[in-house]
Amino acid sequence: MDVLMHDVLHWYRDLMDNKSDPRVKNFFMLSSPLPTLFLCLFYAYFSKSLGPRLMANRKPMDLRKVLVYYNAVQTIFSAWIFYEYLMSGWWGHYSLKCQPVDYSNSPMAMRMVNICWWYYISKFTEFFDTLFFILRKKNEHVSTLHVIHHGCMPFSVWMGLKFAPGGHSTFFALLNSFVHIVMYFYYMIAAMGPKYQKFIWWKKYLTTFQMVQFVAIFTHQFQLLFRDCDYPKGFMVWIGLHGVMFLFLFSDFYKAKYLNAKRRRREAVKVNGHANGVYTNGKVKHLGNGDAPLPANGTNKGACMPVLDDEYVNSNGHANGFKDGYFKEGVLSTNDAILNPDSSSSSLHQRKVK
Repeated sequence: MDVLMHDVLHWYRDLMDNKSDPRVKNFFMLSSPLPTLFLCLFYAYFSKSLGPRLMANRKPMDLRKVLVYYNAVQTIFSAWIFYEYLMSGWWGHYSLKCQPVDYSNSPMAMRMVNICWWYYISKFTEFFDTLFFILRKKNEHVSTLHVIHHGCMPFSVWMGLKFAPGGHSTFFALLNSFVHIVMYFYYMIAAMGPKYQKFIWWKKYLTTFQMVQFVAIFTHQFQLLFRDCDYPKGFMVWIGLHGVMFLFLFSDFYKAKYLNAKRRRREAVKVNGHANGVYTNGKVKHLGNGDAPLPANGTNKGACMPVLDDEYVNSNGHANGFKDGYFKEGVLSTNDAILNPDSSSSSLHQRKVK
């Protein structure tokens, strides 16, 4: 047993001291994987156990203004990260076909290292997405896969930053940052209230936008399976599999929400000739005065990012998720900036993630 422990410790020290990038050794939380691992595990414990228990006997918090500011900050932060990735190599210097890591201390190489670290930090700021769910007592949206996604991403990025800060796989971070600009901006506007809805008419395209992102990511990564490139194959495969996994999750949501939407609309319109029912558990349910908001049937809350609750009930018992006999179209989301209205006389889209 002592020999085994000695071998494990020797392997670990060799990995940390000799196999990692020495340029990041003194970066905050980069000398050891333990702080990142601890925060990821605590996030999972807080999200699924501690947080809901602390809020069990408390009223949901009204975070409307907080979420507007939060999404504004996240939009700006994502835009800056995207810009830095462009300026650190992807704007004319990096190759889309094969890009090795530049391990030198040149200004551009160090700029890439620095922005990779900030991207790593951004994965922790996204923990607030889940925190806002819990503070608003929307625990049904803190699904296991949601927690797995947000809980694993910081450690996945940590490994890339520790051993290969730059090069081919940073294309994933470049695209992801751009998507976050669009999405957090959407959530900021939507959280500002119904009168701003006219400015986000393009919300229905966000699901497709995210799916295109994942196709681009795994296509870009897996091309290295067919060409020689001085880039660690392990990281290429790991990032590529992320793209495949999330594409399947989003595809499942897309089919449930959009491809089956016509069937749900027909069922709803049959009720008294107009949409005063909500499709739930395979049936159209009549809604009376005072009924609470109900989520659309088939929404894929298990995927890491999607949470969708479009159907709200107004004071007449009609579902605000309908318009002229049709369901409103929904959108995938990466956090919960869009609030469930306190009163039943208005409608906002509820959302969950990148």
